[in-house]
Amino acid sequence: MPNDTTQDLHGQAFDGFTVEVDTEQQRGDIILDRGDMNTISIEQRDELRTVFETLDRDDRVRVIVLRAVGKNFSSGGFIRGFLEASPELVSNLAENIAAPARCDKPVIVANRGYCFGVGFEISLACDFRIASETVKYSLPEQKLGQIPGSGGSARLQKIVGITRTKDIVMRSKRISAEQALDWGIATEMVPDDQLEAATDALVAELCTFAPLAQRTAKRLLNETEDALLTTAIQLEGHSYSRLRQSDDFREGVEAFHEKRKPEFKGS
Repeated sequence: MPNDTTQDLHGQAFDGFTVEVDTEQQRGDIILDRGDMNTISIEQRDELRTVFETLDRDDRVRVIVLRAVGKNFSSGGFIRGFLEASPELVSNLAENIAAPARCDKPVIVANRGYCFGVGFEISLACDFRIASETVKYSLPEQKLGQIPGSGGSARLQKIVGITRTKDIVMRSKRISAEQALDWGIATEMVPDDQLEAATDALVAELCTFAPLAQRTAKRLLNETEDALLTTAIQLEGHSYSRLRQSDDFREGVEAFHEKRKPEFKGS
């Protein structure tokens, strides 16, 4: 797989992760790599935010992938670091972990093994969660005398509802991959040895769609999650109307009638 780093990230060393760009597959990968547990430090969080934002601006990248080296995605944050951090810093922890959701481009996360604490929270901020059958999701902060601080309980409640979220958060309960799929936490569950192949397949699939329509769909869905139905329908209509003027929509319609594969330009 031909790999490169983005121009803005070239030569940089990151705290606990690496970055790769495959221009052929039009993907940018952020790869957690800090030992067996892939703990995430306080400093690493801001670096991750910066890299997500940089990949989102890179014209060579259509899809961003967050994954990890080893048998565990992440056991969570570096606990002692929170005692040393300032109150101002820890009160705004959700901002950097929300970076995947703020990206215009689709973001896939590939989870295996432990996906705890901030590892689970940043996964919840991604658009697609592919879970290995080995996954255990958890927000274990109650065991430390704390609550999730990076958007985990809020995002989880939107997905599974308040009853299940209380069960997970207030009991520091571990959720299997099968349960996560059943509850809508995971997009897809695959055998452990097929996690990379499933991720590759989803990247390839997402790259077949029109970039502008794809980005519009993500933004619309994120922005209307809390909206009234009538408001969401109105915003959907406005977005549809704008896309009607796009070159990609014209190309899609013409390709459909000519029974050929469309060649989308992103305009």
